[in-house]
Amino acid sequence: MALIDFHCHLDLYRSPKDVVRRAVEEGVYILSVTTTPSAFKGTSALAPAGSRIRTALGLHPELAASRRKELSLFHDLLPSVEYVGEVGLDGSPPHRDTLPIQAEVLHEILDACAAAGGRTISLHSRGAASMLLDMLEFEPMAGRFVLHWFAAKPALVDRAVRLGCWFSVGSAMLASRSGRAAANTMPLERVLPETDGPFGSDGGTSLSPGGGGAVYREIAVLKNCSATEIELVMTENFRRLSLLSSKRHQLADQDRPWTL
Repeated sequence: MALIDFHCHLDLYRSPKDVVRRAVEEGVYILSVTTTPSAFKGTSALAPAGSRIRTALGLHPELAASRRKELSLFHDLLPSVEYVGEVGLDGSPPHRDTLPIQAEVLHEILDACAAAGGRTISLHSRGAASMLLDMLEFEPMAGRFVLHWFAAKPALVDRAVRLGCWFSVGSAMLASRSGRAAANTMPLERVLPETDGPFGSDGGTSLSPGGGGAVYREIAVLKNCSATEIELVMTENFRRLSLLSSKRHQLADQDRPWTL
């Protein structure tokens, strides 16, 4: 089984080095997202040379207001990476007041990605899905958009599909009715597996990177097909997106194409 985790916070597990060691032993392909530019260097160092882990450069919307000054570091690091995340918008009650600042930060990030030739971007959208899609529609040259945990209404999923977005879906998202409805609306050829570990959990236990492939089985139930079929489709999706993401003349070692 090809274990893929396209959105995982490796640096935020209780014992990151142990988690990474096990993931490397299991051969999991991981997009390791970060929440601040200052976390990028240390998180990158968790991935052994030659591993299947790629580190994304992020500035989480929950931290956009307090860490806005780190945008200068984001700009400095952007030329060396192919993946950006976690970035986006959060309109949930605790963070709604900072939405204007979040939008300014995200606009600057998308504009920088567009100027740099485009990046593959893992995006947060909780409580602000429509606003996020408005911004992505305004910045189509920013790259390839992967909507993480996009448990939005089916109409918004349809709109995201029309905008060319991809989606990363995990077991934690599928635990809710809205998450299952959204996932059922997504075209399979645009869906990738994720865990959002350590925040994504199963029965209160943080999901390990790759989640043991549980998402294949869960989506198979939604789509009325076999888990093997889902695994094959998602593996091919991952391969296609990885190739799209690597179409630059020079890549840092950690950003060379994943091979399956």
